Amino acid sequence: MRASVIQIAVDEGESVESRRRRVASMVREQAGADLVVLPELWTTGAFAYEEFGQEAEPLEGPTYEAMAKAASDAGVWLHAGSVPERDPDGPLYNTSLVFSPSGDLAAVYRKIHRFGFDKGEAVLMGAGAELVTVRLPATTLGLGTCYDLRFPELFRGLVDAGAETLVVPAGWPERRRSHWTLLAQARAVENQSFVVACGTAGTHAGVPQAGHSIVVDPWGEVLAEAGAGEEVLTVEFDPGKVATTREQFPALKDRVLGLQPPRRP
Repeated sequence: MRASVIQIAVDEGESVESRRRRVASMVREQAGADLVVLPELWTTGAFAYEEFGQEAEPLEGPTYEAMAKAASDAGVWLHAGSVPERDPDGPLYNTSLVFSPSGDLAAVYRKIHRFGFDKGEAVLMGAGAELVTVRLPATTLGLGTCYDLRFPELFRGLVDAGAETLVVPAGWPERRRSHWTLLAQARAVENQSFVVACGTAGTHAGVPQAGHSIVVDPWGEVLAEAGAGEEVLTVEFDPGKVATTREQFPALKDRVLGLQPPRRP
């Protein structure tokens, strides 16, 4: 399986429309890949909080349309990162879209864990409530977004739902880059899954981004890692390694906590 992780720069000075066209072109250039992944909130920048409301789109808005066409043109499965979604009946959401090679919408994931504590995304956006998996011909994807990476129970739930490859678009800050790498490897090891994590380059509202998109195998080995700048990271891996790893080292079968409600005394 071949994955292309598009680590783009989201800097001031480029309009959303221009960036959307540029990213669509980059997706089309990945024809031949099985999976293409974009980063979190790449239309606005993950830290450009003041832009969320202004640039929010309906689910089937301009980014949806552009990415559906790009996926179809390239003939790839496309995880189109995430966009600020405006629900006509509710709040904004940090929403990920996955398209099939025919350009059909295959999945929608609204970010569950919102970053910011008492400001930013945490107060401006609503929280998703559903775990989402997507079945591809070669593997089943489990979807998370950025801050979700810090919450292992989400990914364990995805594995219980059949996930074998965990996909995490992000806008992760440079000052916590060591956490990004550590957590991506931890989620891979503890879930015996591949992790495909796509970050951004550049600066979001004055916050330097970590870049360093990364692909990790079920043993925690880093298969590929980008640098700090804009880059397309392409890696080939064998999805069958998930089943092999889980068979050779069946740690998931030894789980005790979280499998059933605790007994009352």
